[in-house]
Order: sequence, then C-alpha cells, then structure tokens
Amino acid sequence: MADTILEVRNLKKYFPTSAGLLHAVDDVSFTLERGTTLGVVGESGCGKSTLGRVVLRLLEATSGQVLFEGQDVMQLGKQQMRMMRRRMQMIFQDPYASINPRMSVSEIIADPLKVNRLCKSRAEMDERVHELMDTVGLSERFVSSYPHELDGGRRQRIGIARSLAVNPEFIVCDEPVSALDVSIQAQILNLMMDLQEQMGLTYIFITHDMSVVKHISNEIMVMYMGKCVEKTSSKELFANPLHPYTVALLDAIPVPNCSRRGKPRRVLSGEVTNPIEPKPGCRFAPRCPYATEACTSGDIPLREVSPSHYVACVLK
Repeated sequence: MADTILEVRNLKKYFPTSAGLLHAVDDVSFTLERGTTLGVVGESGCGKSTLGRVVLRLLEATSGQVLFEGQDVMQLGKQQMRMMRRRMQMIFQDPYASINPRMSVSEIIADPLKVNRLCKSRAEMDERVHELMDTVGLSERFVSSYPHELDGGRRQRIGIARSLAVNPEFIVCDEPVSALDVSIQAQILNLMMDLQEQMGLTYIFITHDMSVVKHISNEIMVMYMGKCVEKTSSKELFANPLHPYTVALLDAIPVPNCSRRGKPRRVLSGEVTNPIEPKPGCRFAPRCPYATEACTSGDIPLREVSPSHYVACVLK
C-alpha cells in the first residue's frame, strides 16, 4: 500500500478585492505519496504559487484541509505549526529576493538552525553549515561571501541548503529554476533529484515549463484559473492528454526539429475568464474550440476517466 504523506481536500483561497472575491485556488484536492514529485503546471496567474503557499500555511486558506501524515495543518496552533515547519519547507522562485543580502552564505544557511535551536554549540553549527554547503555543491570558499557576489545558480543552491537545514520531509519548489540559465537549470534539477533519492524527499514542483516538469515529476496536475483540470502520471499526460487546455500547453512546447517547421500549431483565442466571482461552468470554455452549452451550465467535477487519470471535462 502506498504511503501517503500529504492529502489536500477541497482547498480554497479567495482574496477580497473592490470588485468581489478573487478565486485564486478554488476547490483543489489531491494526494501525494512519500518520496515522489507532483508537478503543478499552468500559465501565469492560474494559482500554482498560491496553492503551494496555502499548503505550507504561508497564506491562510479560505476553506479546506491540508493533511500532513493525517494531521490537519490548518488546525495547528502557533507552537505546533512552528514544529511542523521543520518538516515542511519551501524553495522560492527568485533566489536573490528570498535571501537576506546583508547576511553571508554561512549566516543564511545557519539561520534556520538558530531559529529552531538545532545546534548546541557554534562549532556544531559551523560543521552543519559546511556539511549542507557540500551537499548542495557549494564550495567552502564561498562561506563568507554575500549573495551579490554569486551567480543565480549558486544563490539557488543557498536557498536549497537553507531549506534542507532542518531535515524536512516535504518541500514545495516554487519555480526554482525559472530565473536561471538553461545550463544552470539542468544542474539544479539534477541536484534536486539526487537529494530526493538520497534523503527520501517529497516535492511539489511548481512550474510553467512543460519540459522541466516532464523531467522531474512522477505525477502532473494541470491548473487553470484556480481549478485542477487534469491530473495523472507524467508519462500518461504526455502520451494521452485529455483536457483541451492540456493539449494546448503541450502543443506550445518548442520542438528542435527542422522537419516539423511549418506544422500548424493550435493557438488559443478568446477571452480569459475573470477570476473575480467567476460564473459556474468550465473556466476554459471561452477559449475552448470544443465548448458546448454543457460546459457552462454548471461546475464540472474532476473525475477518473481511466485508472489514475482524472480530468474535468464534459467531453471525456
């Protein structure tokens, strides 16, 4: 039997605006098995990053449950949540904005150790910092360097080392390679996969890059305007995409093949649904070439159309 580490039930996050409630995450549910990676993809503004922050309770949910090993994170008190944060960490998108520019590399990595009082002496802390730097591939010569002296790849390694400092079991990776050059992206992705294998880590990997998510994910969840529209294994999604939005995302992947030059690509048209107080029905319907009256008559639930392949579409 699979070991479920995280279960999200009917999670919602609405933001109040002058025009009404903005539905950033709207009734999202999924489970995550220990030691695996769930890729979360979709275009900018679909609610990916908000979902990651709400799961970690960096943002308070409007409603819903986040069960970490059966314990509802949303119901924990301040002290209980402080202990839970040792087990749940985050790697942020911008490696420069997420670290203190006035702190050296060693001070940044040591900060979680100090906050959680995990080391009994300065010597033990220094040893742990050097161990973490070695784990993520940061040379010891950078121990007294400051973030502005390092390139993006090394800054992101600092962020990864900081998240590993408290020995977490689960990490939300919020587009951790999108700000990096392609060659550096590959290094960071391989590092994260190696760390997962060595430490048994579980990831939610948020990205808009379909090639990246295919490389690192066991399962993929496609989001559109706060809703999950499709979820299945990485292999199945690329072999047999069912939702029209997923098909459009895959069709937008650049193919380095001159023989396919000139092949027609499906280009989405139509108006993007307003996320403030959206009307019932499929939010992709205004841009979907296959939309019917049934698509807008009511909300469409996510349902299993084949083993472990879920899609929210009336046509499937």
